[in-house]
Amino acid sequence: MLHDEGLNNVNTVDSALPASLTSAPPSAAMRFDVAEIPFSRRGSWLNLSPVVGLHAREPQVHLVSHTTAMTAVLSLVPTEGGTPADTAVEATPACLRWRSAGDVVEAAFETTSTIRVRGRGLGIALRATDRPLTSFAGTYFVEDFAASAWVFTCYETGRRYRLTVLRGTAVATGTESLGTAVRELTVSGAAGSAPGEWEVALEELRTGRRAYVPEISFDEVVEGAAREFDEYAEAVAGWRTPATPAAALAAYVLWSATVEPAGFVGREAVLMSKHWMDSVWSWDHCFNAVALAPGLPDLALDQFLLPFDHQDEAGALPDSVTHSRVLHNFVKPPIHGWALRQLRARSARDLTTAELELCYDRLARWSMFWLDHRVAPGRTLPAYQHGNDSGWDNSTAFDDDRVVESADLAAFLAIQLDVLADLAGEIDRPAEAARWSATAVQLRAAMLAQLWDGRRFRTFAPLSGRHGVSDSLLSAMPIAGGALPAPVVEALVQQVEALLTEYGPATEPPWSASYQPDGYWRGPIWAPSTLLIEDGLRRCGHAELADEVSARFRRLCERSGFAENFDAMTGEGLRDRAYTWTAATYLVLAGDYVRRAGSPS
Repeated sequence: MLHDEGLNNVNTVDSALPASLTSAPPSAAMRFDVAEIPFSRRGSWLNLSPVVGLHAREPQVHLVSHTTAMTAVLSLVPTEGGTPADTAVEATPACLRWRSAGDVVEAAFETTSTIRVRGRGLGIALRATDRPLTSFAGTYFVEDFAASAWVFTCYETGRRYRLTVLRGTAVATGTESLGTAVRELTVSGAAGSAPGEWEVALEELRTGRRAYVPEISFDEVVEGAAREFDEYAEAVAGWRTPATPAAALAAYVLWSATVEPAGFVGREAVLMSKHWMDSVWSWDHCFNAVALAPGLPDLALDQFLLPFDHQDEAGALPDSVTHSRVLHNFVKPPIHGWALRQLRARSARDLTTAELELCYDRLARWSMFWLDHRVAPGRTLPAYQHGNDSGWDNSTAFDDDRVVESADLAAFLAIQLDVLADLAGEIDRPAEAARWSATAVQLRAAMLAQLWDGRRFRTFAPLSGRHGVSDSLLSAMPIAGGALPAPVVEALVQQVEALLTEYGPATEPPWSASYQPDGYWRGPIWAPSTLLIEDGLRRCGHAELADEVSARFRRLCERSGFAENFDAMTGEGLRDRAYTWTAATYLVLAGDYVRRAGSPS
């Protein structure tokens, strides 16, 4: 597993006091482990990290691109006397540093496609990642005589990476070489220049570009990036207090995972991660939208609408979107009505009439997809065709049958129909509002009549005719849907309580034979299920339990960071370690906690 692998010669520096506990700006006070959270900047498709692929970590920090697919392009290795130096690595939102005694190498994003790197005492080797150079793979290294620079051309990303030496001396190795030859540029201080200072500009470009000429100093680059992040952190987490010590770091996870429009991504987008989970999945984006709504409402609306840009003729959303592909193999659960209601309640501005009509149209088509294309003949409730459709890919709810009618699906779709009814009323479509409301009532009635056994929600497989029972938290998710009879609510509350560990609601009971500590949806704690459960508990009058769920998850993030999911018994972060929906959920829960604490009621 990623979190068990050593860093070899990358020695990380422990995090300093969280920014929210000091008077300094977040960018000045925050330190983070670049092996856990990639170093990047809002808008860039690049990052610097030793994580180079699925659960793959290298000893050195790499330049990693997320165009076409996650690709480690170059390694950046500080050197001393021509050999790799033993350095400690530290990162702030604006600058990444390698240190050895009094010597240092520093890197900072000047723009979304340009990184400035400078050193004092130490040199640096920038080497093409070890892939054989063929006609269809690898990185070609050549001198760019037109720009007095050197260029690495990467087949996997379809981009060029130009190195312009601004100060110091450079030695190129392997230019025009093929096969497995080392392709590298080493940079160091000019002979006799104390204390051996140098600087280089690293640009990502498509074909050609005018020769690079620095317009601002390296220090000004760092200051500009810090100022940009500080403004962002104030917008999305200006409420932070000593009681929410991870808020500024959560803001950085979102800020640094944001990319500018490119390829199939037509809006500024928050990727799920700038590790290997570098896509936008069609329910993950909802949680980022909700977190951004109070401070950055335009960016929040873009997050909400992004998958709808690829809605198909049947009304279905894609499974995921990223730079170079849109997948329609599965869908994701219809939590978008819930998300839009949350976004609007939290947003710093009202939606315009045009935006309301756009959201209404997209949600209506998405809802009709489930009602027209996923209801079996003779049945009333829509069905998932695979666990992936639910977002709970390998949940035990899908062990016996893959095609199932599940109460969470009916509950989420009913919320969405409620929201559509409200929207239809706002845009003066009363007949449509009445139709959506009536369909929501029918869905909830069918869910209770067909899936509730008097004690718990079961699943039904329309192809096999079998009912199924699972201990998964998924069967308790209808509590997020509201409008349930009191006995049903009480039974669901007891189910949530039984699954509540020290760190939050486990997705499978730890005592179950199916429980796996790192079993994805068969045990670990996840942010989306936690937030939906917390909101549902609060709405159905169980505020005390909702407070406890919120507090435990916040403490979990403050202890273990913003991993994709967490071991339910130990709290250890699992899988991708810089996941934006986790950071977003922390921001939502922490912001709500601060607002409740400051409310006279």
